[in-house]
Amino acid sequence: MKRGRISFAVAMLAFGLVVPPFAAAQQPTRVPVIGVLMVSAGPQDSVVEAFRLGLREHGYVEGRDIRIEFRSAKGRADRLPGLAEELVRLAADIIFAAAEPSLLAAKHATSTIPIVMVANDYDPLALGLITSYARPGGNVTGVSSLHSELIGKQLELLKEAVPGVSRVAVLWDSFSRRHLNKLEDAARLLKIELRPVEANAPESLEPAFKAAARGGARALVVLFSPAFYVQRSRIARLAVNSGLATIYEEKDYVEAGGFMSYHANYADTFGRAAYFVDRILKGAKPAELPVEQPARFELAINLRTAKALGLTIPPSVLARADRVIQ
Repeated sequence: MKRGRISFAVAMLAFGLVVPPFAAAQQPTRVPVIGVLMVSAGPQDSVVEAFRLGLREHGYVEGRDIRIEFRSAKGRADRLPGLAEELVRLAADIIFAAAEPSLLAAKHATSTIPIVMVANDYDPLALGLITSYARPGGNVTGVSSLHSELIGKQLELLKEAVPGVSRVAVLWDSFSRRHLNKLEDAARLLKIELRPVEANAPESLEPAFKAAARGGARALVVLFSPAFYVQRSRIARLAVNSGLATIYEEKDYVEAGGFMSYHANYADTFGRAAYFVDRILKGAKPAELPVEQPARFELAINLRTAKALGLTIPPSVLARADRVIQ
């Protein structure tokens, strides 16, 4: 009888009908992978930290609830396609991509993995990345600001901060060329003459600033570019040395010594991106998650730089500043 029971148990194991209790316990629980694809920002930069903070506020702990795979092109947009494909090979559950080049690279790499964006410098609808803001329709959703309105407001603030300015230089490169038309439209309304100066390589920055100063400009708009972001400290120094009051699209420039910046509040927009990650991980489809617009915009002013330029900020402008560096 005993031998019969043993033979029966052996037979059950042979046919896979009995699973040892420790087998299930040995199967590790898979942690969702969030791929973060950046053009120039590093893992410790403020925008990335805002995204991480948003995830923590939604209850996610790195290493326990999620794993973040961070990839940065370090200002070299040509590296993005390879980095995006790397995240796809890693079987990322979601890819978070902010600037246009990173979003385009991610979209080209996958049409199935959900992509969460923060579109501060481009229109995802015009680029065909979504079918509408209310129903994106594909694998992309997130937060998008109206860049055409933002760039006009930057020029308006610069004119208020530098009373009497009538000639403004514009630092641009091949990436930011398309923003020139929007800026020119705003300049015509404000009766400002624009003097574009091109800088497509780090060594062309100094000649560009010299050309701006020779052209009689008293102020400068720096258009968004991953290459400019990497060189932000140097650009801030060149602006002061050239006597140019400069406005930027990111507060990191102001913290690096730049004069002014005006942009969507990154703590809001990058933090809000975590909301989309949370919804998607809980089963929502990006095609059905409406794209949101930023609720707040932030004006930052560096008073030390204003002093170095010999400028006194009008009280009407200073009173509207969200961040002032003394």
